[in-house]
Amino acid sequence: MSNKRPRSGSSSIDKAVVDVWQRELGQLSSRSFAHRLGGSEDLVLRLDLYRKLEKHKGCVNTVSFNEDGDILVSGSDDRRVILWDWETGRIKLSFHSGHDNNVFQAKIMPCTDDRTIVTCAADGQVMLAQILERGVVEVKTLGKHQARAHKLAIEPGSPHIFYTCGEDGLVQHFDLRTRTATELFTCHPVDDRRRYRSVIPLNAITIDPRNPNLFAVAGSDEYARLYDIRKYKWDGSTDFGQPTDYFCPSKLRGDEHVGITGLAFSEQSELLVSYNDEYIYLFTRDMGLGPNPLPASPVSMGSDASEIGGDHQLPASPSAMDTDEKVIPQDYKGHRNCETVKDKTIVNCIECHPHTMVLASSGIDDDIKMWTPKALEKAVLPTNIEQKPRPRGWMYRIASPQDLLLQLFSLQRRRTNSEHGGESSAPGRELLELLLRFNDNSDASSDDGGDTASQDDLFS
Repeated sequence: MSNKRPRSGSSSIDKAVVDVWQRELGQLSSRSFAHRLGGSEDLVLRLDLYRKLEKHKGCVNTVSFNEDGDILVSGSDDRRVILWDWETGRIKLSFHSGHDNNVFQAKIMPCTDDRTIVTCAADGQVMLAQILERGVVEVKTLGKHQARAHKLAIEPGSPHIFYTCGEDGLVQHFDLRTRTATELFTCHPVDDRRRYRSVIPLNAITIDPRNPNLFAVAGSDEYARLYDIRKYKWDGSTDFGQPTDYFCPSKLRGDEHVGITGLAFSEQSELLVSYNDEYIYLFTRDMGLGPNPLPASPVSMGSDASEIGGDHQLPASPSAMDTDEKVIPQDYKGHRNCETVKDKTIVNCIECHPHTMVLASSGIDDDIKMWTPKALEKAVLPTNIEQKPRPRGWMYRIASPQDLLLQLFSLQRRRTNSEHGGESSAPGRELLELLLRFNDNSDASSDDGGDTASQDDLFS
């Protein structure tokens, strides 16, 4: 008997009817009903463009809803932050972020009457914007990374606590009650295969909604790292040391050509990991590699349950088991994060409404697109989703002079390792192609900086 979930047709309609009936009888909570509704395949296939939000003058790098879902906040290469009444398309407030470079992330802190916004950007700065009376915005610097800061994560339900990560490998903890930044740790390579770099540049961070003490970070290598904030000693005498757990598909371990571009926790504490030039993987908590992911190293049998919390007790660490016995994570295929050339077809971010089936998306265009399930006809899924060719190695990932230098060191190491194997000419050809590719990318990419005065800088 098959356990596969029906994909479409009357079965999904019947299930929806049962969900409504259970909700009316109190057997299904409103929260669970909303989650099931949002995951309805019938609604997903009916998503259609609701409206475009147009005001930014550069690529829109971040979109995020407030708690109620009636306001959307966006940040852009134009260094401005805009609060939208997305349903009407009206701008509620537009202001300069205070950053010197592209805004990468902007979020409204919960339980603050939508008047506290935190941002991070390509200049490495972490900023706080307070919306005062009559639409006046007070912007202050909270902290700084020594390289680009791509993401921040707000502690669920907290109006005070959030974390940031940056390409300097640093993870910071912020408390708005004291407006102080605490440097928690710097992420280093797992082993000496990447000895040409001292830190792992980070570009993703997320917090477990079921246990806000746990958060995961990821970046330019293949490992997602899980940490427990309760292990940190706030007297400044020590940092975390080793992560509580590592996550990585077995087939990617040791692969220097992949990195992680996105992380997200589910409501069941599953960890979703998106790789560049690879697929998306869903890990459950029993799929961790333990505090030491190296296959050749002895690993203790799991972590102390008291350190993880009641909702996260772990079985014996799979790292100590035979590779064939490990639970394989679910993978999702269809597209890869493999191209960074600026193109009108690229979508950089997508955000779900907190309560209903509404999506906001943005990318290289300077507008934001809102999607609702209003199409009369369901979309037809493509049949050739796995036929896209893989990119040519790792050279597509060169986006900055720092990336170029790191790859040059890597090529030198590979040349040294292969000089006795008759392949010494290959790194030379690859180096030439690398330099040409970096030059092309530098010519094609530009930051749409600058600022213009706006008559929309009034909060209403």
